Amino acid sequence: MAYLELNNVYKTYGQGDYATEVLSNINLTIEEGEFVAIVGFTGSGKTTLVNLINGLLQPTRGEVLFKGLPVLGTSHERGVIFQNYSLLPWLTVGQNIFMAVKEVFPKKTKKELQELVAEYVDMVNLTPAINKRPKELSGGMRQRVAVARALAMKPEMIIMDEPLGALDALTRGNLQDEILNIWGKEKRTALLITNDVDEGIYMADRIIPLRPGPKATLGPEFKINIERPRDKTELNDNANFKETRNAIIEYLMDIGNERKSVEQEVYELPDLTPKSFVGRF
Repeated sequence: MAYLELNNVYKTYGQGDYATEVLSNINLTIEEGEFVAIVGFTGSGKTTLVNLINGLLQPTRGEVLFKGLPVLGTSHERGVIFQNYSLLPWLTVGQNIFMAVKEVFPKKTKKELQELVAEYVDMVNLTPAINKRPKELSGGMRQRVAVARALAMKPEMIIMDEPLGALDALTRGNLQDEILNIWGKEKRTALLITNDVDEGIYMADRIIPLRPGPKATLGPEFKINIERPRDKTELNDNANFKETRNAIIEYLMDIGNERKSVEQEVYELPDLTPKSFVGRF
């Protein structure tokens, strides 16, 4: 039994003449401990897909199953790291995380909760800032707080909705490594939504493109046959990296051109610009 399953999932907004089918016939399985990345065009329905998986939305048709049971609402078992930080500005770093873990672990003592908070604050290298409020932090530091908060709740699956997209290249690279280190230690199931092909290849076991909407659906999967841990400085010379990257980019460009020629609409492609990994992260 797959850990997460989406079976023939459709999502429509509106009714009658105003109905728009955003997602169409989505089928996806993720195994326990697997790291999967979905890469797609801006506006292709990636966030709608995330909200179906985390239970904020219900499918119009089809089913979303987690550990064999229907997803009918949000759950601490599925922790989400969103694009925005969603931190309470009047609370410190430690207090923001403490409030979340207190909700998840009501039977733990205050001392146990404080130790849990300290562990995950340290894990994202923010111990010196544990008593600072969000306004005193940089954007990258705020996102690290969001990562620590999601992971401190010890979800069985981590869902990431483009959490690093607004960060500078160095901060983004550091957070990629921190997320991978935590995932590697605890082997939680992970789903990354991204518009960066290189990021998906570096982090995931599989990449699955999301074809542009309306009626967006998943394309063929691309397996990442690169051993872990992966070295960013060596990826540029890795034959599997080059082959996989070229195949994904060719597929995305083909479906982008195909959709544009059919519907005469402009879609913003994912980040396809060839880059060197050295200095980028």
